[in-house]
Amino acid sequence: MKIGTPKETFDGENRVAMTPDSARQLQKLGYECLIEKGAGAAAGFSDATYKEAGVEVIGTAAALWKAADIVAKVRQPNETELKRLAKGKTLISFFNPAGNEKGMEAAKSKGANVIAMEMVPRISRAQKMDALSSMANIAGYRAVIEAGNNFGRFFTGQVTAAGKVPPAKVLIVGAGVAGLAAIGTSTSLGAITYAFDVRPEVAEQVESMGAEFVYLDFEEDQQDGAATGGYASVQSDEFREAQLAKFRELAPEMDIVITTALIPNREAPELWTKDMVEAMKPGSVIVDLAAEKGGNCKLTVADEKIVTDNGVTIIGYTDFPSRMAAQSSSLYATNIRHMMTDLTPEKDGQINHDMEDDVIRGATVTHEGEITFPPPPPKVQAIAAQKKPEVRELTPEEKKAQEVAAFKAQTKQQFTLLGIGGALMLLIGLIAPASFMQHFIVFVLAIFVGFQVIWGVAHSLHTPLMAITNAISSIIIVGAVMQIGSGSFLVILLAALSVFMAGINIFGGFLVTRRMLAMFQKS
Repeated sequence: MKIGTPKETFDGENRVAMTPDSARQLQKLGYECLIEKGAGAAAGFSDATYKEAGVEVIGTAAALWKAADIVAKVRQPNETELKRLAKGKTLISFFNPAGNEKGMEAAKSKGANVIAMEMVPRISRAQKMDALSSMANIAGYRAVIEAGNNFGRFFTGQVTAAGKVPPAKVLIVGAGVAGLAAIGTSTSLGAITYAFDVRPEVAEQVESMGAEFVYLDFEEDQQDGAATGGYASVQSDEFREAQLAKFRELAPEMDIVITTALIPNREAPELWTKDMVEAMKPGSVIVDLAAEKGGNCKLTVADEKIVTDNGVTIIGYTDFPSRMAAQSSSLYATNIRHMMTDLTPEKDGQINHDMEDDVIRGATVTHEGEITFPPPPPKVQAIAAQKKPEVRELTPEEKKAQEVAAFKAQTKQQFTLLGIGGALMLLIGLIAPASFMQHFIVFVLAIFVGFQVIWGVAHSLHTPLMAITNAISSIIIVGAVMQIGSGSFLVILLAALSVFMAGINIFGGFLVTRRMLAMFQKS
């Protein structure tokens, strides 16, 4: 079968769904690769590089759509492209199925199969195909770069002969993939970075990246990301009011605000209101990554950069990934290639559209003349950890009763073991000679003392403790040396082996301990 990529028709779109590297991998799956002339030029991939990779360059979009069995593209197809679909063809692209009923009907009437890349379920196995995350990662990074380009100061603080420069304060609203990418970029540039998210489980991730998580003084049972595929969920009106109050408090202090909050198949929630913009300092910058869905900021204008009356720059570009076309094309083409790998289990260049597969079924919006959107929930749940059940805190009386019960049980166990041990010693004493009993008692006491010493040590200390204990316990070498002058060859042999093994214990024990202690020294 042939897989082809046309030139994107969306204004300003520089990405391409196939790169020379991804084409080589697709050919290993048994496919012939086609590309429309000039499709990769805006992303830095010339027709010549495609030809070197074994890709056939087609002159027109119409000819490519006609020749290809599978069409991979970036943006949602327009009316002309939908008319070029045919029975048996497969389209892989962003498709916006929740807001593109007309497109789904057109694909259904043509009998074409459509795989929407934004519908790839967020389960561990599908991460390699998660194009939304790939593009969000780039958007988060680029948002910080755009903010810095429009911000009149350094990100990092400096003390120079010409004066002191305070570090920029950056607030990232939403700690999803884009938010985390923005946090990483902002902190690496030296800004004081704050982050907020409605999902409490991301606080640890935010803090591990060097940012400060903004907590709300608000009690509410918030939904775990596991229940919503890793996305944020809609919050109550009370939570929203507490959230806006916190943002109003932070607005006058922030130099840069980057908003990334989006809920799938919904308009973007309004989080940064007009009065918050008015409270910000002149020269401040807002980058709204949700501009395509209406924007998180009240004043955002999609695809434009505006400056408010009080000097705040608001950036509402919707093409952040396209502004880094080479990088985003490489990542998106890799996502497509992984999708094709799952669709071609036999690596024979033939699609096996397995609707029992969670990932393929979840991403498919039309199949064999039927609309299959929305998909059923995946059999494997999303990645976030489930909440641990709350453990009731015991009262002082209950704690005391628990400790007494544990002490009694331990005492009973110890007396039982001592009783059994004493009875066994008595039985052995009735049979064994006195000389044997002297040595046996010492042996038993050594085992008992050794057990008590080791059992009471924390697990983290066992390795160094065991090493030095081995060295000290090798006092048995004295007994072996005393026996090595015996007249019996067998006794001499055993004594020599004992000296050898005890020597390994002594030197090895101290050597291991010394090396472990050296790990904690600065030099």
